[in-house]
Amino acid sequence: MSSPSSLESTQVLLERIRAGEPAARDRLIARFLPILRAWAHGRLPMHARGLADTDDLVQITLVRALNHLETFEYRHDGSFIAYLRQGVVNAIRQEIRRAKRRPSGDLVDESLADPSPSVVEEAVGREVLERYEAALLELTADQREATLLRVEFDMSYPEIAAAMGKPSANAARMLVVRALVHVAARLGHD
Repeated sequence: MSSPSSLESTQVLLERIRAGEPAARDRLIARFLPILRAWAHGRLPMHARGLADTDDLVQITLVRALNHLETFEYRHDGSFIAYLRQGVVNAIRQEIRRAKRRPSGDLVDESLADPSPSVVEEAVGREVLERYEAALLELTADQREATLLRVEFDMSYPEIAAAMGKPSANAARMLVVRALVHVAARLGHD
């Protein structure tokens, strides 16, 4: 991910979108769509895939988020990607619930869908992933965003510091470490 200083800040783009500038909307989509696609790859379970796949959910979530910017409170660049990630998680959960209500049967040729689990799911398994998500919700907003930026979006500590307006890379590192200690304790406890 490029550092915020080398690009228009997310805040500037959001303000331009709110002012009705279509080009700012396109630049924001171009910035976040690939990041969200990579993060969400394989997170929609096979049984929940119908006409929509994970890429569709990501695109729909991003467009919905941009259409409802009045409900988003900007704190720093990292808060927007965390907001988008939560939207994708909610869309995936909704699609899973919808699949449970759907009549059984082969609605989609299973050979068309990517059967591989997401990188995170592959590493830890579905049950641990659900516990991880629950542990994230117990963190403060800053801790959660810093953790997501580091663990799930693979940002460096200097990038996290810049995105979150922290005074130094070390401050970002300490925020992530404290959050991960809590998450690890919760996962170990469960």
